Amino acid sequence: MGEQTSGPIFVDQRRDGPGVSHIDPSDPAAPLYRLLAKMRSPVALRDIMIDPVRTGYIGKGAPIDPTDLPKSAAELYPGVAVSELAVPSPAGAIRCQVYRPPGSQAVIPMALYLHGGGFTIGRSEDTAYITSRMASENGVVVVSVNYRLAPEWPFPAGLDDCVGVLAWMQQHGASIGGDGARIAVAGDSAGGNFAAAIPIKARDEGLPAPKAVVMFCPITDFFFEDYDSFERLGPLGIVYDTAFIGFIRGAYLVHRKNWAHPHASPMRADLAAYPPALIVSGTHDPLVDDNRAFVARLKAAGRDAEHFVREGMPHGYYFFPGVFRQGDEAFAAIKTFLARAL
Repeated sequence: MGEQTSGPIFVDQRRDGPGVSHIDPSDPAAPLYRLLAKMRSPVALRDIMIDPVRTGYIGKGAPIDPTDLPKSAAELYPGVAVSELAVPSPAGAIRCQVYRPPGSQAVIPMALYLHGGGFTIGRSEDTAYITSRMASENGVVVVSVNYRLAPEWPFPAGLDDCVGVLAWMQQHGASIGGDGARIAVAGDSAGGNFAAAIPIKARDEGLPAPKAVVMFCPITDFFFEDYDSFERLGPLGIVYDTAFIGFIRGAYLVHRKNWAHPHASPMRADLAAYPPALIVSGTHDPLVDDNRAFVARLKAAGRDAEHFVREGMPHGYYFFPGVFRQGDEAFAAIKTFLARAL
């Protein structure tokens, strides 16, 4: 990873993964690629496509008028203490943010949180409202992970980072005031996919399973086209559409053979012994039928599964404070669920 001059290089900042496009001087086609490099930058169409997505993501494009924004997590939850944590891993240090509820002295349960962003964008700061609210309302220490992103780091790199942080929490959670035996996993959208997959991957790697799973509008099956809601709502989607979700599927999973892998599509996994699960969805989300089917599969396997779904709500309706009352209802359902599961 080269010499480090100012602290660790966190894994989510690494851009030297196997998914990075490069020109091999020994490639017979190299002269064409060099010519293209003079005509457009970057050379790979995939890299051209991801650049505007990343630069246009939350707060990274044109400045936003503060009056157009809801209150920040720090304003809404001033008692939640936020700190940073570097979790060691074979790939390097994993930067995490830790959200600790006010007035907590004893060892308390924890939640591992995984931000969304289509596997290709996002960071823990983007979901500070969700993680601060979860910490404050549920009395849990929330550890929010900055995992490696695709396409530079395709499947299973980001998931490996998340499972590595889970293992660290199980072994060392007491160092941040958490109970390593009482951990829930939560995530939104792509992070919801990670949350859904973690109990399966943890089992396969011999780790204790989390005690509960909370999934905000997750992807649980990469065969999107099998679901009516995706076919009906995806083509003209606002938050995301069929073009974007096809792009992220290629960026993250690369090969079609990975679509059905149980660590990528938990829908297709053996769900025996899966922990209690809560899925939050809206009927205007192209993923709602995927979510319904996953809950049905869990129940068919005899597992404890709940589906909180609200009519007319889009993907991410819980993301900002004060926009939808249904978002508040979702957090109330999470509070009830975690109180029972943890």
